[in-house]
Amino acid sequence: MLAFLLAVHMLAAVFWVGGMAFAHFVLRPAAMPLDPPMRLPLWRRVFERFFPWAGTAVIALLVTGIAMVVMDFGGFQNAALYVSLMMSIGIVMMLLFGHLYFALWPRFRRAVDAGAFPDAANALAQIRRTVTINLALGVITIVIGGTGRYW
Repeated sequence: MLAFLLAVHMLAAVFWVGGMAFAHFVLRPAAMPLDPPMRLPLWRRVFERFFPWAGTAVIALLVTGIAMVVMDFGGFQNAALYVSLMMSIGIVMMLLFGHLYFALWPRFRRAVDAGAFPDAANALAQIRRTVTINLALGVITIVIGGTGRYW
């Protein structure tokens, strides 16, 4: 069971962090030359497809992470330092995702749907900053998770 939980946990992390990396390093530069009336609806469609998957990954990470801590360590009080660090950073990431999904995304979506492209561009800039922070935290968490047992 532990191997299954770890596999789901790792796949969810790869999907979420990898999706943010793709958006930041590939899609964003590719979309930049497009005029706002084309670029902003493109991002709306991308987010509309990515966020449900990312939300599923977030839930999977939380559930599998807690389950593994309970099964492997008997609870958080016995967890290794690297596990506590991963969980702490992961919770910050999840809170940022919640802000992104429940505050920034609806603002961006409404602005694009109304054709208010300056407002949409401002909301997209806030989304980009939040994703950049979460991407950096995600990379740090992956490094901690991959190397922590060897500290």
